[in-house]
This record gives sequence, C-alpha cells and structure tokens, in this order.
Amino acid sequence: MDTGILLYGPPASGKDTVTAALTALDASYAPFARLKIGTGRTHGYRMGTRDQLAELEERGEVIYRNDRYDSTYVVDQPGLDMAMDGGQVPIVHLGQVEGVQRVADGYAARWWRVLLWCPRDVTALRSVGRGDADTPARLAAWDATERDLDLHPGVTWDLTIHTDRVQVQDAAAEIHALVWARS
Repeated sequence: MDTGILLYGPPASGKDTVTAALTALDASYAPFARLKIGTGRTHGYRMGTRDQLAELEERGEVIYRNDRYDSTYVVDQPGLDMAMDGGQVPIVHLGQVEGVQRVADGYAARWWRVLLWCPRDVTALRSVGRGDADTPARLAAWDATERDLDLHPGVTWDLTIHTDRVQVQDAAAEIHALVWARS
C-alpha cells in the first residue's frame, strides 16, 4: 500500500525544515507540491490557473482545497498519483485539520499524521527571520490553527513534535522511525 505523511501545523512550525531533513535522511521521501492558484511565494508549489482548477473540480479530482493569503491551494488526485509513483513517500503540508482528514479519507494510502507545533512568539520570530513580508497574516493563521485544534479535540495524531524543543534532525528521525517501524 502507498504511504504518505501529512504534516500539520501553524506557519513557521517547521514543515519545510523537517521535510528537508526527511528528504536528506532517505531519498524515498518527497515533498508534495500542492497546486497553487494565485500570487506570492512559488517555491514548493505547482503553479496553476483558475481554468486548471475548474477542470480538476469538474472531474472530481480535487481532494482538498483551501483559500488563504489571497491564493487557492489544492491537493489533487493526479498530483498525489505522481507523488506516489515509484514507491515515493510524499510529505503533504496542511494547515487545516479538515485538510488532513480529507486527504486521509479521500486518497487510498497509509497516511501518517504528524502535528508540528511551536508557540506563537516562535512563529513570529521565525517568520521575521525568514523574511516573510506578511508576518501579521502568518500570526493570524497561527491563531486560526490553534482554534482549529480546539474545534477538533478528537483528532488523532500519530506523532506530535514541538519544534521549538527538538532539533530538526531529531524530529526527522522520529518521523522516519514511525513510518518505517509500522509500515
């Protein structure tokens, strides 16, 4: 059965950093590039158009979509099919519990659900440190993530990592051990 990792957490909780450490640890890991329709940051996304989105929706191939930062972000069936090709283990970044649930329920694979967490002030420092031009929006998203978790108290995480307390290599090693020990 195909395997994937769903990384959930607020902005600047370490999703990109942990993903980079995982891909350095084992070549079977691959960041999943969500389809993005909009402006701003392009690195790590497959840039698309409204027409492409409409076609995916028409064919029922949108597993999850969310709108944030004046853009639309999509986890799509064809994208996951490509990401799983050849036994790769895609790492999907999500900022909404609903997205985690929809991908886990909407795409047949063994999904490992990992919550990355850091305090709000750490998100602020990291956002400024990496040069985000929209730190206030990132902090609003942190607040939304906290509310999201409060609204979904029954959600089960396979692993929770406090990225302000754990070195990135240790976080990657924990995730790697989880995935391969139980797969």
